[in-house]
Parts: sequence; structure tokens; C-alpha cells
Amino acid sequence: MKCRSCGAEIADKALICYRCGTATTEAKYQPAELRPRRARPNMVVIVLIVLALLMLAAYFVHQGI
Repeated sequence: MKCRSCGAEIADKALICYRCGTATTEAKYQPAELRPRRARPNMVVIVLIVLALLMLAAYFVHQGI
């Protein structure tokens, strides 16, 4: 049989063309859709929140509460 892409003569039972790599048949299964990744919080925001909490804790410790 001939490759539908490059025209090379390939074996009848070949899955792909040895010359160009084109599949000889259509895909049996389609790949699963990729779900978009959830955005992670920005690291700067996390650091600022932690610093604010530490400052708040230090204030309360200093006040004796």
C-alpha cells in the first residue's frame, strides 16, 4: 500500500509510514481534554499575608492580650 502523505510504498499491516511517520488509519481513541489549571495564589500575596499575621501576633503579645 502507499502512504497517503508521502507516497512511499509501505507494508499492508503497517501502522505508520516508515518514511514520514504518518498514521495509516485514523485514531481509534481521541485524547482526553485537558482541564485548565487553576491559578495558584501569587507567592508575594502569601508572604504579605504571613507577615501581616506575624505583626498582628507580635502586637497582641506586646499588649499582653
